[in-house]
Amino acid sequence: MPFSTLPSLLAEALSARGYAAPTPVQAAVIEAEAQGRDLIVSAQTGSGKTVAFGLAMADQLLEGDGCAWSLAPLALVIAPTRELALQVSRELTWLYGKARARIVTCVGGMDASRERRNLAAGAHIVVGTPGRLRDHLERGALDLSAVRAAVLDEADEMLDMGFREDLEEILDATPETRRTLLFSATMPKPIVALARRYQRDALRVSTIGEDRGHGDISYQAVTVAPADIENAVVNLLRYYEAESAMLFCATRDNVRHLHASLIERGFSAVALSGEHSQNERNHALQALRDRRARVCVATDVAARGIDLPTLSLVIHVELPRDAEALQHRSGRTGRAGKKGTAVLLVPYPRRRRVEMMLRGAKIDAEWRQVPTPEEIRRNDRDRLIEALTQPVEADDEDIAVAKRIQKAMSPDAIAVALVQAHRTKMPSLEEMLDVDARPVREQHKRQGFDDTVWFRLNIGRRHNADPRWILPLLCRRGHITKNEVGAIKIAANETLFDIPRGIASRFADALKRTASDDDDGVVIEPFNGNPREAARENRRKGPPPRRDHAPRGQGAPRGHSPPRDDHAPRPYRGKPKGRR
Repeated sequence: MPFSTLPSLLAEALSARGYAAPTPVQAAVIEAEAQGRDLIVSAQTGSGKTVAFGLAMADQLLEGDGCAWSLAPLALVIAPTRELALQVSRELTWLYGKARARIVTCVGGMDASRERRNLAAGAHIVVGTPGRLRDHLERGALDLSAVRAAVLDEADEMLDMGFREDLEEILDATPETRRTLLFSATMPKPIVALARRYQRDALRVSTIGEDRGHGDISYQAVTVAPADIENAVVNLLRYYEAESAMLFCATRDNVRHLHASLIERGFSAVALSGEHSQNERNHALQALRDRRARVCVATDVAARGIDLPTLSLVIHVELPRDAEALQHRSGRTGRAGKKGTAVLLVPYPRRRRVEMMLRGAKIDAEWRQVPTPEEIRRNDRDRLIEALTQPVEADDEDIAVAKRIQKAMSPDAIAVALVQAHRTKMPSLEEMLDVDARPVREQHKRQGFDDTVWFRLNIGRRHNADPRWILPLLCRRGHITKNEVGAIKIAANETLFDIPRGIASRFADALKRTASDDDDGVVIEPFNGNPREAARENRRKGPPPRRDHAPRGQGAPRGHSPPRDDHAPRPYRGKPKGRR
């Protein structure tokens, strides 16, 4: 569908920008049935929705060969973050440039007095964040009495961030006759309630695929030991060597730690979190756009509104809270028809939870291990040969230096020196924990395991116990190496393991010092019984019987609970919900 149905001013701006045809969301909002109506639009990040709502409100803004004359703003766009608001403002500036639209941006972290002067000088479109817009409204600097179209961009995120009261106060200050365009990637109940209150006969538009989260993103789930996550990040970055990559962490402290670690290893990285000022954020984003930095470590909220055309890799260093957050994070890549890769780092105990999340998001992810050093080196060789065989332009001085080198060195020596010069720029690979996969009987016969002491963990098969993550946990909590752990016997509700008697005392002391560590309720304690008898007893008992729900009125009295079995394992918070 061409842009021929649009006003000529906008069609010319789109053509100059290189638009040949509208994206699905843009085509949907300019259909005849959408004209003049309130809209509820579900569209993924990177689908062209900013231009879409710019086109949708054209009828409310344009008159003749320009924008309608008005002392107060005719259109209002509300976005959750400064970066997104600034991005929206830039997009609308070129879209409505030929119409001579005056656009004022009001966001936190900027000069509020300058914004008030700009508002007083008049504006056709005001773009801002909820908090700053509410502040200007309450101070009397923002007059919304003439608003004809109000846009809520990424409304679900604004509600998640606690802006509900701000949004309601702002919308209550606009005329009831306005059009309300609500753009949200997801439609939770609060969004439905907001639409019901502020919209009339809204048209529902959805361009999100029903069978997958994002058509241009390849999802990969990489299983890793919890203690190995940072090393896995390093090797993944080295494996892909993406032009730009974004790493997501849950907290600003983790962003700070991972950013410092990557800088120490030689990566050109920047950080974005709530602790950074607007000036620092601008410098970080400019470094990414200028290619001075290739890696951005960020929190979910700090990454809102970031649009990097070169971003081709997203790594979820810490798992997103739900399927919607997964899609929002991953949507930073795979934009505007380009391909992208999203990698989830999945600690072994969390695999079932991630599988449920992927099913909920209707995402078919490839499960794989962390790339091996040989795989990374193979990619390095291919990329190096491709880079060195590209044609280059040289001036007279470069040619003179090259001839002197040819006289001093053989062709083989020159090639080796060139390869080494390129390799010195690459950060070193990290060694991953290699869980010993030999049979338990063979492990137990290793030298030094003739006299051992047994210990017990309060988790077993029913809690997703697996040597691949138990072994790194024992090493971290007990300050030992993997070679100092003997047999690992996993039963239904507990796990037994042994270590040499010579280090048992040191191991037990380390366990006491690290007992406060947050390991999802896993308890490690000495085992005084006979492991063979314990194994036979576990097999004889079998798994605990399923406990059916008692009929209503026959359960335990309120305020009371059944007696606790002191030998039963404590609840394991890492156990996926819904599993007995």
